[in-house]
Amino acid sequence: MANLRDIRTRINSVKTTRQVTNAMKMVSAARLKKAQRDITHIRPYSQKMAQMMSRLSASLEENVSLDYTQVPADAKDHTLIIAIASNRGLCGGFNSNVVKAIQNLLNGDLYRDHINGKVKLAVLGRQIEKQFKSRKITLNEEYHDLLQSISFSEVSDFSAELMRRFNEGEFSKVILVYNEFVNAAVQNVQVYQYLPFHPIAAEDIEPADYIFEPDAKSIIQIMIPTMLQVMLFRVLLESQASEHGARMTSMHKATDNATDLIRDLQLGYNKARQTAITNQIVEITGGAEALNNK
Repeated sequence: MANLRDIRTRINSVKTTRQVTNAMKMVSAARLKKAQRDITHIRPYSQKMAQMMSRLSASLEENVSLDYTQVPADAKDHTLIIAIASNRGLCGGFNSNVVKAIQNLLNGDLYRDHINGKVKLAVLGRQIEKQFKSRKITLNEEYHDLLQSISFSEVSDFSAELMRRFNEGEFSKVILVYNEFVNAAVQNVQVYQYLPFHPIAAEDIEPADYIFEPDAKSIIQIMIPTMLQVMLFRVLLESQASEHGARMTSMHKATDNATDLIRDLQLGYNKARQTAITNQIVEITGGAEALNNK
């Protein structure tokens, strides 16, 4: 009977776990719905801004100098890589995929000088910080609070700080590594050059026949910082939606696995119980025969 009691205890334990994972799945599904709504709002806006930048850039003369599009002459040959993930776990490979992408960058020919301190690593996400430290990778900066409640004002301040440091020549390049949201089950890791900024070149685009006031260059100079702020805000929203999607999918699989395990344990429990009952019947029958033979 001790064996039956152990199986019953394990079944109850797995049922409790299934309730937790199912609740987490439902919470992530609700958060994902909001995150998807935010993405559907920001994507058309950022794409329209990029289109405007391309049209304005096409109207400029060649070799026109623009802020944040060229590395300052006195800039250090340093690169800042920003890893964007999550503060919480239980989301499958969401965090580890970003870590692997950065490891590939650091092991590649382009950033092999990171050993000499030419590459600085900044992280957004406590879970990814733990993974880097477990791999003995040195971290230079952390900005976990940005992920607590993503707001455009805080992201704009962070973006402005990056632009200021870039202009002051602290580093010559800023790279973002993050998960781009495709759907609840698919998130693609992206490696994106944030600074220096290069307007997306649109193919087969003609310079816009507009009258600019004061001029196209001045308008672009004003738009570039706003564009960079919007781009970073979109990246964080993409990462947030990817996190909720990954966690919902992970918890859905965990719930299904718990259901399968409960079914197997219940089957084992029934077999053990049937065996115990059969043994009891055999013992009773054997005892009765022994009494009759006296």
